[in-house]
Amino acid sequence: MTQVQGNRDKNMPDVTGGRALGLDALRGIAILTMVLSGIIPFGELPAWMYHAQVPPPDHVFDPEVRGITWVDLVFPFFLFSMGVAIPLAFSRRLEAGAARRQLLVKVAERGFLLAFFAIYLHHIRPFVLQPSDQEPWVWWTAIAGALILFAIYTRLPSGWPRWQRWGIRGAGFAAAAVLLSQLTYPDGSGFSLYRSDIILIVLTNMAVFASLIWMATRQRMEWRLGVLVFLTACILASREPGWIDAFWGESPLPWLFRFDYLKYLFILIPATMVGDQLAAAMKQGLPAVLQDRSLRGACRYHVTAVAGIAIMLILLAGLLSRQVFLTTALTAAIMAATLWLFRKAETGNDRLLRTILLWGAFWLMLGLVLEPFEGGIRKDHSTFSYYFVTTGAAIWLLAALMVWIDLLRGVRWFSLLVTNGQNPMIAYAGMQNFVLPVLMLTGVHGWLLGVTGDPWIGVLRALGYTVVLALLVAWLTRRKIFWRS
Repeated sequence: MTQVQGNRDKNMPDVTGGRALGLDALRGIAILTMVLSGIIPFGELPAWMYHAQVPPPDHVFDPEVRGITWVDLVFPFFLFSMGVAIPLAFSRRLEAGAARRQLLVKVAERGFLLAFFAIYLHHIRPFVLQPSDQEPWVWWTAIAGALILFAIYTRLPSGWPRWQRWGIRGAGFAAAAVLLSQLTYPDGSGFSLYRSDIILIVLTNMAVFASLIWMATRQRMEWRLGVLVFLTACILASREPGWIDAFWGESPLPWLFRFDYLKYLFILIPATMVGDQLAAAMKQGLPAVLQDRSLRGACRYHVTAVAGIAIMLILLAGLLSRQVFLTTALTAAIMAATLWLFRKAETGNDRLLRTILLWGAFWLMLGLVLEPFEGGIRKDHSTFSYYFVTTGAAIWLLAALMVWIDLLRGVRWFSLLVTNGQNPMIAYAGMQNFVLPVLMLTGVHGWLLGVTGDPWIGVLRALGYTVVLALLVAWLTRRKIFWRS
């Protein structure tokens, strides 16, 4: 267990399990903002409150819009968190004596469980079951479907007999199969492998491919960079007529895999490089709590904490307003000034942060230099600039969270983010399959809609719903009720 965890705030529940708390907080930010972005009122808010390429008031997809908003950051930030976690999880397994074959089995198991989650969850969502004017049975079905997931994904105590643990999971799968066999959708169809959550399908592919690539290149980071070069060549070649274009458009399992999903490895592979650095540092008890947390004694850390947020805000405002050169200049100046403070790197914390920040600066500047390519940065259809800019921004935000939480002992103030980041599957499913159904069945949602007609008041309502979900997930996490794939 790392030194920071040994000295964490006493008010923080013992749910860390040797985890990197700053990374958990970043994952928590990603999952909660992902939930929030799906329930804010449509139509009358400013463009920066929605995906940049789906602007108000009509929210019709427009690929000519350039720039990114905070909504465009939530998915890459979650992907990045997944990538960083791969070396952390697998390194621990290898140190515990796990063989490569066991890791491959784990990758396959995780891929299956994530794919099932993507398909099953989408089948039991209220707005999929009945797109409008939901009847009570829809909300009860959503809740019942979510309860079944506890049997399948809850991490049961290792002290329980294996037959008991597998029996509970088997019963969950059986109940899920029965439920799916009874459901009918507005088009008259029933269960379909093609009815799935695209975000979770992409996460499934990334979890499998990024894990396999890390296992194959664990000792050779330069090979991972080579994978990115080869992937770049494939993507560019697929845009021209030829055999690669024909190959890229085919799939043996189109409901599960498309070659186009591999583009997100541009986020996952750099993330595994950061994960390697963090895994090595954690073996040495880093990041470690600072003894001198005064503004003067920890100036470089305080600057890092502010720089991570400032860079993200500058990127969002500057790229959406198309002030690309000014955005690049300001970002480069902030990164250079912050890195200058770590030029001596006298301590383990210094060396860890300097390494992470250098990687962040590299990917971020690469993305900003590539910004004019492909007509400017955008999420849909995603550009090379989008992958690298969001990766660099995620690294700098991760560094800021590590400073606040792991070094400056601010875990109490970020506990809601940390606990949700440790239980992201429940957080992802919880809004549509528990919080919203309960609010609908009790009439609370209808009443709130009547008194929150103003769009910005509607944003406050969405924030309130998200906080309720976050508190519920935090309560489950503190009681060590986790969903794990």
